[in-house]
Amino acid sequence: MDHDVDELRDVAMVLNEVLALLKSEEKRLAEHRAGRERDHDDSAGSPGQTVIGLGEMTRGLREKLDGLALYAGFTALGLEKRAEGERRRLRMEPRCVPSGTNRMARPLSESTVQALQLLRELDTFFAGGFADRIDQALAAPRATYPPADWEAYRRQERSEAAAPGAV
Repeated sequence: MDHDVDELRDVAMVLNEVLALLKSEEKRLAEHRAGRERDHDDSAGSPGQTVIGLGEMTRGLREKLDGLALYAGFTALGLEKRAEGERRRLRMEPRCVPSGTNRMARPLSESTVQALQLLRELDTFFAGGFADRIDQALAAPRATYPPADWEAYRRQERSEAAAPGAV
C-alpha cells in the first residue's frame, strides 16, 4: 500500500469531520428556509445556489470518503488492479471543493469556513494546489457562479484555457 494506514486514517477523519460540518450547515439552511416562500432567484449567492453549492461539496466529499474505503478494502483483499484504479481516482482533487463555494453567499458560514480550513490539511494528499484554490475561495468577496453574463464567462474561460501553462 503506497499510503500507510495512518495517513489513510487521517484523511478519512478529516473528510468525516468536514462532512459533518457541511451536513449541519445544510440542515441549518433548510430550517432557515422552511415555511418561507421560495423565491426564484437563481443568481450567484442566492439561498438556492448556496444550498446547491453545499450539496455539491457534501456529495463530492462523500464520494472521496467512499473511494478511500474502497481503496483500503481492495488493497486488504489483494485486488491490486482494482486498488490501483481507486488510488488514482482518490488522489485527484475533488472537483466539488472549492467549486461549490463559488455558488455560496458571502460571508461564508462559520461551519463552511471551518470545513474548508480542515480540507486545507489534505493539500499534499490531493494532486496540485488544493490549498491555494481553497484560499482563493475563502478570500472571494462574493459568489461567482452562475455568472450574470454567460458570454463574458465563456470568453474568460477560453482566454484562461489558452494562457501559457494552462492545463
